[in-house]
Amino acid sequence: MEFSAAVIAVTGFFFISLLLSTAVGSTVDFIAVSNLRRKSPTAGLCASVIEPSGFPCSEHITQTKDGYVLGLQRVSSSSGSVQPRGSPVLLIHGLFMAGDAWFMDSSNQSLGFILADHGFDVWVGNVRGTRWSHGHVSLSEKDKKFWDWSWQELALYDLGEMIRYIYSVTNSKVFVVGHSQGTIMSLAAFTQPDIVQMVEAAALLCPISYLEHITAQFVLRLVKLHLDEVILAMGIHELNFKSNLGTRIIDMMCDGHVECGDLLTSITVIRKGTFAMYDYGMWKNMRYYSKLEPPVFELSSIPSSLPIWMGYGGNDALADVSDVKHTLKELPSKPNLLYLENYGHIDFLLSVKSKEDVL
Repeated sequence: MEFSAAVIAVTGFFFISLLLSTAVGSTVDFIAVSNLRRKSPTAGLCASVIEPSGFPCSEHITQTKDGYVLGLQRVSSSSGSVQPRGSPVLLIHGLFMAGDAWFMDSSNQSLGFILADHGFDVWVGNVRGTRWSHGHVSLSEKDKKFWDWSWQELALYDLGEMIRYIYSVTNSKVFVVGHSQGTIMSLAAFTQPDIVQMVEAAALLCPISYLEHITAQFVLRLVKLHLDEVILAMGIHELNFKSNLGTRIIDMMCDGHVECGDLLTSITVIRKGTFAMYDYGMWKNMRYYSKLEPPVFELSSIPSSLPIWMGYGGNDALADVSDVKHTLKELPSKPNLLYLENYGHIDFLLSVKSKEDVL
């Protein structure tokens, strides 16, 4: 399959630019549940992070089909040029992060700023339950139902709606750039014809779909303890690791038991050898899916004409090389690949050696 030179150049630029982004001395922004419903417009991502760096930014909102109100930010070049905007690019963050993950360092090191200054029409996505989104049309974050969703809703509802909104505003197909959870969302969404038809190309960092070979000890311990079932049995529906309860859980898990230095590289959902929708159990699966087993996302149904770049590392305890290769085998066409032997899961966002490694 041959792609146009323009498409290859643009997707290549996204991928390389992302690897060039570094964040010396930065900290990752955890989910901030208490700020779900912003008190005033001045608390937005534009005013808090992007505009202070000299980049024009506008806040947008859109609503998913199940009622969640998502925040999107549109970023322009710091030059203030009135030239026509370039191709729209949607940046999708990872787990326990939000849209500010793409702006954690200086303007010449953060991907969101780099793309904007190169003339791209930069859109920043924030999934439900994160700091820069806006809650729900009828549910409070204190309601059990507010938290009754899995990553499949993030893919089919949140990402699908973000892409649709950007497409409707710009009348252009969207370039999607995702990291970690943003990649599992993207791969699932791309199996849906009504979504993928609005996507021009994708760059996926630390791509996740299968997790058969995960080695992150923190995650393996959580799975062994069935922590999710314990928390639900206690009547807890929101797990905020900044809360007192969350802190106690981390202390219990990490104190003398496992190495938690790679916490952010670890926490996710583990499936049993399949890339499938949420498994509610036999009876609920019949209720929701009309079958005993949850439906599988068929990666082979992603159009072979869709250009995809993937970057992955040999030191990634979450997106293991063997699992990445499993994903590659199921795709109908081979993506353009960049493999960095010494890179871990967060290095693709925070490494201080990215420029050396790429150049």
